[in-house]
Order: sequence, then C-alpha cells, then structure tokens
Amino acid sequence: MKRVIILVFVCFTNLALSQDLVFPFQYGWNILTEGDELKFKLAVKDSVPPRFFSLDGFESTGIQFDTLGNFYWQPAYDLVDRLEKQKDFNVIFEVSMEDGRKARSAITFTVLHKNRPPSIEELPVVYVKMASSNSYQIPAEYIRDLDGDPITFRPVQEKMPQGANLSSLGLFTWTPSKSQFYALRDKPLTIEFFVEDQPDKASSLGKLKIAQTQMDLPPELLIVPGDSSITVSENELVNLKIYVSDPNGDDNVAEVGFVCSDPQVPKTSFKENTKVQSEFIWKPGYEFVEESEVTKEVDFTFYAIDNANNRTQRKVRVTVKDAENIDEKDKLSYIKYRNSLIQAKGLIDILDDNHETLSKAYKKAKKGKKNRALINASLGATTGLSPVILSTDPSKVVSAIGGTTVLTLGTLEATELLGKSKNDILEKMKVNVEIRNQLQVAGDNFARKYALKSSRRNQEFDIDRDKLLPIINNQKLVILEIDASKPSYKDYSDKDLKKTFPDFSSE
Repeated sequence: MKRVIILVFVCFTNLALSQDLVFPFQYGWNILTEGDELKFKLAVKDSVPPRFFSLDGFESTGIQFDTLGNFYWQPAYDLVDRLEKQKDFNVIFEVSMEDGRKARSAITFTVLHKNRPPSIEELPVVYVKMASSNSYQIPAEYIRDLDGDPITFRPVQEKMPQGANLSSLGLFTWTPSKSQFYALRDKPLTIEFFVEDQPDKASSLGKLKIAQTQMDLPPELLIVPGDSSITVSENELVNLKIYVSDPNGDDNVAEVGFVCSDPQVPKTSFKENTKVQSEFIWKPGYEFVEESEVTKEVDFTFYAIDNANNRTQRKVRVTVKDAENIDEKDKLSYIKYRNSLIQAKGLIDILDDNHETLSKAYKKAKKGKKNRALINASLGATTGLSPVILSTDPSKVVSAIGGTTVLTLGTLEATELLGKSKNDILEKMKVNVEIRNQLQVAGDNFARKYALKSSRRNQEFDIDRDKLLPIINNQKLVILEIDASKPSYKDYSDKDLKKTFPDFSSE
C-alpha cells in the first residue's frame, strides 16, 4: 500500500544570512522508501518575502520542485539497487529574497529499497512424450523479479502428477506412464507452483500447462529484449538473454550459438549458462566506429538446433552510433574549471599582498610631510680676504673671509620631492580594490554555476570561462606595477580554493 507523507514546518536551520529556510521538523523526514510520497512547501523565516526558490542536483531523481517552494517526490522502485539497500541523494535548496539576498542549504535524502514479489506471465504449454524422461526449464523471461532478486521455485504438491518434480531452479521433470499420457489427450494437466524471491521470500503463484505431443517439434528460441533492431552508442552495453525450449524436452536441444557479420565481435561474448539459457554480453569500445562514419550496423543470427537437426533462428541488427568519451570529457572540463579558479585565486592573493604594500607606502608618505626637512646654507655680505696667523702656531698662515653667513632650515613637501606621490598611491589602491572585487564576484559565480559535473557539459561553460579570462588579465594591472618575478598562481589545494570560493566543488 502506497504511503503519502505530508509534512508541516516548525523548525529552522541556521544560515549565514538573516533569513532561514524552513524544513520539516519530524525526525527522519528526509528518509523515504521507494514508492512513498513526500510533499512539503519550503518557506523562509524572514520579514522580507522570498522572490523565488530553486533546487540544484535533483536531475534524474524524479523530484518536482517549483519556484514557489512546492516539493513533491515519489522515489521510483528502481532508484535504489537491492544490494545497496539505501542510497543518499544530495540536493541544494536556494532562496532569492526581494531585497537581493540569497540563502542556500544542502539536504541529504536517504531512499530505502522496497522489495516486491516476483512477476509471473502466462507460460507456454509444455509438451511431453510418453514413457520418456521429459524435462522443461521454466523460461526466465516469463518470470522476473522487479528488484533483480534471486528467485527459487516451490511446487504445490497437491497439484503435481505422480512422479513429477519441480526443482528449486524451475526445472520440471516427468516421465508420464501410458495411462497418464493418454489422459493428457483429452484433458491437459495444469500444475501450480510458487516463485519466491530471496532473501525476503515474497512469493507469487504460477501455473504450468502440460500437454502431449506426437511429433518431433523444433526448439523454441526467445531473445530478451525481443526487438529485432537495437541502437546503442559506443561503450554502451548490449545484453541479450537467449532462452531455448523444446516441446519434446529440453534435453533434445543439441546446440545454441550465434554468427555475426563483423569479425570484431568476439566469440566469448556468448555465455552459455545452461543448455537452454544463454546470455550475449558485448560492449563496443569507443574505437569501434571509424572516425569517418556516423554509425555502423552489425547483424547477429542466434540459432538453436535439436538432436533431430531441427533448427530455429532469430536475427537481430545492432546499430552502433559514434560517441564521444564522456568520462574523459568530464575530466578535461573539471581541469579547466579548477585551473580557472586557481588563476583567479592566484591573482586575488597577489592583489591582497599588493594592497598591503600600498597601504604601508601610503602611511610612510603621510609621515614624510611632517618629519622631513631641507637645510640651505649661503654666504651673505663678504667684507674682505686677509691672511690670518693662528695663535697656536705662528708659523701657520691661513686665509679668512670676513662677512656674514645665512643658514636656512625649511620644511618641504617630502612626499613630492623625496618619496612617491600620495595621490598616485591612492589611485593604485583604488584600482587594486576594483580589480579584486570584480574578480571575487566573477569567481564566486563561476564556482557556484559549474559546481556540478552535469552543468559543465553545457556549451555555456566554455563561454563563461572565456568571460572570466579578461578579468584575470585586466589591462589596469600594469598600473599596479606588480612584481613580474612572482608566479601568476600556485598549485592550490581544494581546501585553499574553497576558502576563497565557498561553492567550489571537487567533483
């Protein structure tokens, strides 16, 4: 029975801004089971009304979320693998306020796997021979577990004819006596059995009709999926399940195999699990389709032969499309994403150091006006030039000038004459701050917009990256006279990048 969960919000999560995103208060509200429904309306605790809501990271989850904050999700039954039991999905809620503020909050949803009983379709009629050992493997394509669990068979003993047996693997064996065989001519026999999945043992009831045959019929060959034409891309898995049954008994099957029009397909792609059940597994590599081609067609012929040389065959055409290597492209895109932010952070650090240097120079220039002075000495009126005998040594004669001498001590604008101009320093500081702020805003937007791997696959990624480069190479940088011997950027760690750009992703 499907559950519907409707939640009311009464608790809040703290955010860096004054407004808070309001989430449900119940414990475990973000834990769901496949098939359950979760509904709520996102709100904000703030006097300013929200402008609109948005959600990142919900692709391929089936989540429905609109700009008014209405959230709805019913996780599909195939969302969590049976072996995982549970799976976490990380999404980011964001609200934009009317006054321009924004708030983001990351929420982790945990989805639990839900087991379902096996599904049984109507089985084909089983034809048996008189006084012969008849065996029939119940075809797997008619019985499947929606969760991919291993299954076992359990017969209903009251419905089984004498001497018949149904194994846990679905193998029906019976050697009918003469009277039993003749009874089948007028009234075919129907046996019942249960199919249980493991380890939960959810079961479904199936029926198998038994009839007699008087002729040697050719084998029956079934391919799942049953399409005669399949289209795949390079490096995409081709998986076909081949089931063979023989109306005269599965032991009558002598050989099962395939032939292919392209020698590049290895024979080892065909795996024979049992005599009546095989599997074809093949993955064309990225080099399968030539660069000059767009697609390449490969014809397969699967066949089954019984002991009487009766032959049955099915043809499948596989069209392989040329595809680019997504993994390699994602790696290259991430390198571009990271290197762009490394360059931006490198310049921001250089600008911060330069701003500190300019601040010290400005303080020094301001002090120079008060503490620096120039001394000027000049001769005044000169009265005459005469020899003078020193009293200490009469033999020494020196020349003396009579008159007055003028000494001038004056305070000058030292910043203009002895140091750098204060106005020039202020202008450089203004340019420094302008470039730094512009680069910080552009870097934050770039780091947030392309934090997810899927967003970097868009054509806008390279366009926005090109828009970031002119800011990093701003023409006004020459005004700052930055030391060219310093490296333009360092090999920053992810932690360093996240300090400067909080939305940076290491994915």
